[in-house]
Amino acid sequence: MKHTNYPDDWPDIDTAIYNHSVRVFRAVKNMLSVNLELHADMQMLQGDIFLFNHFSRFETFIPQFLIYEKTGAYCCSLASGEFFEEDNILSNYLKRVGALPHDHPHLFAILAGQILRGRKVIIFPEGGMVKDRRVIDKHGKYSIYSRITGNRRKHHTGPAILGQGVEALKSAIRHAFKESNLERLQHWKETLKFNSLDELMAVSLKPTLIVPANITFYPIRSTENLLFKSVELFSNGLSLRQSEELLIEGNILLKDTDMDIRIASAVNPCCDWDWSTHYVMNKVAPDILELEDAFKFSSHPKNFKQRLLGFYFIRNAQCSRNQYMEKMYANLTVNLSHLASTLIMSLIGTKRQSIKKSQFYTVLYIAIKKLQKNTHIYLHSSLLNPDEYCDLLRGINGRFDHFITVAKDAGLISEQDGCYHFLTKLCQDHDFDQVRLENPIAVYNNEAAPICAIRDNLLEADKDYQTLTAFQLAAWHLEDEFMDLAFEQQLYNDEQHPKFKQIETATADPSPFFIEPNNPNGFGILLIHGLLASPAELRDYGHYLAEQGFTVLGIRLKGHGTSPFALLHLSFEQWFESVKRGFNILKLHCSKLFIIGFSTGGALALTLAAENHKEIMGLITISVPIEFVDPTFMLVPLLHNTNNLVHWVSSFEGVKPFIENSSEHPGINYHNTPVRALYELRRLVEHMEVLLPDIITPSLLLYADQDPVVSPQSSETVFKKLGTQNKQLYSIKSERHGILMENIGETWSLIDDFLNQCIQDTDTPLMSPQPFFSQETAS
Repeated sequence: MKHTNYPDDWPDIDTAIYNHSVRVFRAVKNMLSVNLELHADMQMLQGDIFLFNHFSRFETFIPQFLIYEKTGAYCCSLASGEFFEEDNILSNYLKRVGALPHDHPHLFAILAGQILRGRKVIIFPEGGMVKDRRVIDKHGKYSIYSRITGNRRKHHTGPAILGQGVEALKSAIRHAFKESNLERLQHWKETLKFNSLDELMAVSLKPTLIVPANITFYPIRSTENLLFKSVELFSNGLSLRQSEELLIEGNILLKDTDMDIRIASAVNPCCDWDWSTHYVMNKVAPDILELEDAFKFSSHPKNFKQRLLGFYFIRNAQCSRNQYMEKMYANLTVNLSHLASTLIMSLIGTKRQSIKKSQFYTVLYIAIKKLQKNTHIYLHSSLLNPDEYCDLLRGINGRFDHFITVAKDAGLISEQDGCYHFLTKLCQDHDFDQVRLENPIAVYNNEAAPICAIRDNLLEADKDYQTLTAFQLAAWHLEDEFMDLAFEQQLYNDEQHPKFKQIETATADPSPFFIEPNNPNGFGILLIHGLLASPAELRDYGHYLAEQGFTVLGIRLKGHGTSPFALLHLSFEQWFESVKRGFNILKLHCSKLFIIGFSTGGALALTLAAENHKEIMGLITISVPIEFVDPTFMLVPLLHNTNNLVHWVSSFEGVKPFIENSSEHPGINYHNTPVRALYELRRLVEHMEVLLPDIITPSLLLYADQDPVVSPQSSETVFKKLGTQNKQLYSIKSERHGILMENIGETWSLIDDFLNQCIQDTDTPLMSPQPFFSQETAS
């Protein structure tokens, strides 16, 4: 219904108020718990008409501000006509920041003028909130539920009509230039408020582009929140619709929710124009005298040419609509809840009513690994970060636990006898305003449904589960180690920490390495590097071991080989988790292993050996730390606690978060040592020292007699406390700390002798009847 009180001359954007609103938005954004992430490059943001899916109310205020922050372009948007029925503070504010009523009789003409002036237009082509996220009907066609009619309908073609109308106006301007019609050109220049005809020409030559985008929220929560309780307290009672929206949207705003906005490639609204459309367009162009004329071809044609062009516009708009809606939904940011929900609904579709928990976890892991190879599917950051999904195989994933808890509370799933059972409520219909509360699994499944590859991938993963081999798992786990490095490198890139880029000197490849020998002897060796270093310091030694027939894995300790900042937030337990993952990978390849650790890696190796895994045949530590040469190391706990106090009361990392490191190998080690890392090293040493009596694995300890970093007494202390009766201690004459990397004092040969002795003894008990002690000095 048209509102006749709308003025024909709609006010332009008030740039001062718009800019102020952007500043307010930035401040509010920092206060909320929504993690906004815009996935787009500058080229994608050069479009004209931006389309977004609609799941919540507050998201309608977000895109225009984000686009302005990235491009500096002002945006117009549509709002419900009811906001403009009265002349009040809200309606005047909306007008000044570019909002227009959706039922304005000259809406397309006003928007076209804004686009030609370089403004961008924000549209939600679904026409309303799609709470159930069901956008595909039973026939596989795009359609959504209409609250007004109670039935499903097609998506709006308005953006495509608008885009074609803008192109028609550009054709009219180009025709005026071609005919050198200065009067007409002056008219367009004044109408569009340009300063020169050159600007007008440039605009007429620029293609009009529609840019679809997808907004994905994760996770969706329905628990009570502060916003809900506050409104409930001061109201006389909320309707079901109001309660549902406050619960869902209040949690999005207040409870650490990810909001991924992913911009797709542009769609040309005229991409389906054939020769006949272009021909008729050229014939009609001279008749377009005002902005409004480009949008009357169907409703008020003046002649047959205009009527025909109107028919072509409608036909082509339907094709364009299908293209931009397909791209919008294809740019979903897929998360674990999408995968779990799709798997559940797919299994129900194959008449299965339950699944073993262990199988569920493993199938999801398999699906994640396969989807990571699919360049057409965009995964949530948690599915690209092994820390977030690797624990699925152990059934202790935090995100999955939240998903299952919500499903159980909603009465959708039950757990019994090690299985998840799918309940009948999963397939029941729910009120449009209650479905997000009653059946979030259906909502997630509907959201992922347009991407058929997700369902196909999950069903394939379910089949692969039956034939999954240990070697395939090992390969995926090793791939996860490389992905973990890449994720950490992106998280702590140089652009975020430019001051460290100039002083950090490490250039060696920090990647973990896995070396399979040409003639394997059946034994594996896990290599563990030292603090501040990376697998690079043991890579040459790894190749040396592989030449002797050993299968070698050089694992990367978390926080190493990327940025010193990464170590600011890590504990030694997380370093040890890296070691455990390396051990689990290698034992899938070899049933008998040796662990070799240098410096801090030696302390971690001892910690692993204390668990007395049957696969570990021998342990070698080099320069393992207990005491340190530098006496200031004793002040680390005090400095660490001071840093924590400063960080607690301010945004600073502390009074002295880093200490400079003069490394023997600056191409491998960090130049800056985080105080937190030194503190964690002390914790690791204290933890390890308690475990030493529990170690029964044959052990070799090597150290430099004049080590400038680790006190020579350290290895002697470890040697005395080791519980194993089969242990050897060697002192290497050297003033260097890195005796393993540099093979000082024939360190590698000494280790060779120990390895060969252990291999010869593999058929005899690991614990010899007669204790074997050895303590020597090698030159």
